[in-house]
Amino acid sequence: MRITCVALLSLGLCSGLSSTLAAAVDSKPLLAFAARIAGDNARTRIVIDFEEKPEFSVHYIGSPERVIIDLPATTFAFPEADLAARGLFSDIRYGTMDESSARIVLTAIRPVRLALAEVQPNEQGGFRLVLDAEMVSAEIFADLVKKQTWTTPAAAKPEDITTAAKDDVFTVAVDAGHGGIDAGATGAASKTPEKTITLAFARVLAAKLSEQKGVEAFLTRDKDTFLSLSERVMIARQHGADLFISLHADTLAQKDIRGATVYTLSDRASDRMAENLAMRENLSDQLAGFSLQSGPPEVADILLDLTRRETQAFSITLANTVVKSFEGQIGLINNPHRHAGFQVLRAPDIPSVLLELGFLSNPEDEKLLLDEGWRARVADLIANAVVRYRTQALADGG
Repeated sequence: MRITCVALLSLGLCSGLSSTLAAAVDSKPLLAFAARIAGDNARTRIVIDFEEKPEFSVHYIGSPERVIIDLPATTFAFPEADLAARGLFSDIRYGTMDESSARIVLTAIRPVRLALAEVQPNEQGGFRLVLDAEMVSAEIFADLVKKQTWTTPAAAKPEDITTAAKDDVFTVAVDAGHGGIDAGATGAASKTPEKTITLAFARVLAAKLSEQKGVEAFLTRDKDTFLSLSERVMIARQHGADLFISLHADTLAQKDIRGATVYTLSDRASDRMAENLAMRENLSDQLAGFSLQSGPPEVADILLDLTRRETQAFSITLANTVVKSFEGQIGLINNPHRHAGFQVLRAPDIPSVLLELGFLSNPEDEKLLLDEGWRARVADLIANAVVRYRTQALADGG
């Protein structure tokens, strides 16, 4: 939405403009000739194309949470629809402040920060301002507001946006599948929802992992609440996770199929069953109105980061280690290491696996999934596998 300084004054946003921007009084306004936005409720990217390189500054305001981008005098020549609010933002306004400055106001649906804010050269000439927003906790946002200065414009720096300090602790994100409005599968006999089983197992597994020397585990969700697939990955990254384990207990039409399965990411499914399971899991977001198809195709990688080859190799190593730990101890499906396009496994920098603990459509598996002793035994096996994986990864320089 285009705005003028009069409109911005009504929002209380005309104070604190950088003196650096005022130097552009006598210069020709910048031309912002194109814009695009894509994202979801965890990450959103905004890209604005300029003819000339823009100087800019970033600030944060609370109540409601807003991100302010100050620019020199700028002519916004792109259609308003190209920068319509979506993803993390409920409202986007931009326009002239005075003859020497302009401003973009991003009103967020939740606390956010710019994980990336930089100007990049375009291959065809000109420059683009790239703003990558990500969800953060209310405490982090409040800290951003408190520590910022309005006197010196500065783009986001790597040291300002680090999510977690690197240390000697091996951090594991334990992701209980489904939750809230997304109940997942249902037990054939007990009618227990998958979301309840995965959370109960996740709590046991996190406790077992945290008992291991040098290992610390946390839950992506610790109660019956809905998290989008992208939120799960973002939470893991913001906690500095070295490993991501997503837990599930699905159903199949073939009730005789039982046993655990470990999945890693691949754009091409290993078999029809893996493909069908991935498709069903990837539809979870739609239950709460989120869609992975809501952005332009050229920025789809904002939501579905391509897994780096090295990270994928570590994921496969972890999967094989878990399978070996299970062999002879608990039931495994035929070909227990499979792969498919699970969106929750697409973090580019975190080795990730999805573990189907068993199938709620099978009576024997259902009984085990509800048994506290079985959960504890399987959690011990997974914890031991993680320790062996960590030892190997450290030896390989991972």
